Amino acid sequence: MSEKIQVSQTVAILIDGNNIERSLETEYGADSRMVNFDVLVPRLLGNRGLNRLIYFREGQNISSRLADKLHAEFYGSVRACHKSADIPLSIKATQLAGKVDTIIILSGDSDYVELVRHLKGEGVRVEICAVENHVAQVLKDEADYFYLMQKTDCFGANHPQQRSVNRRPGRPSSPAKRR
Repeated sequence: MSEKIQVSQTVAILIDGNNIERSLETEYGADSRMVNFDVLVPRLLGNRGLNRLIYFREGQNISSRLADKLHAEFYGSVRACHKSADIPLSIKATQLAGKVDTIIILSGDSDYVELVRHLKGEGVRVEICAVENHVAQVLKDEADYFYLMQKTDCFGANHPQQRSVNRRPGRPSSPAKRR
């Protein structure tokens, strides 16, 4: 008798907000520059548990509605960055490497290639989610998996799945360690 093997993974989602917003606006127009997390996060997680979701964004004008929504729905947070998100996101990813199995980076920026290589060297699965025409090929090549961010992952996409999802992805009470 064969038994089905259940794999339990914890995931951190780290978002380079300025990169993703610019990519979405350029590709799909100003009305579609904001990510619909109710659609995207469940698609990225599958059956895996969410450990952290952090939206890094340059500047002081960060929507309190976004911060409140990410906190309420996904236990997430928004971090203001002095300049670009590259360094703060990389530091947080390195800090989380021992606490999660997978890190998903929402950005197509080739500046993250060395981070991806480092995390993989530490035994972390690294997945990239970005807009097809706004992602460096070298970043896609280095990642363990690439998710194509589509217009249906944005607000303003007139997609039937855009209704609010009132579910909170599972988050372990204490971060699970990789074995």
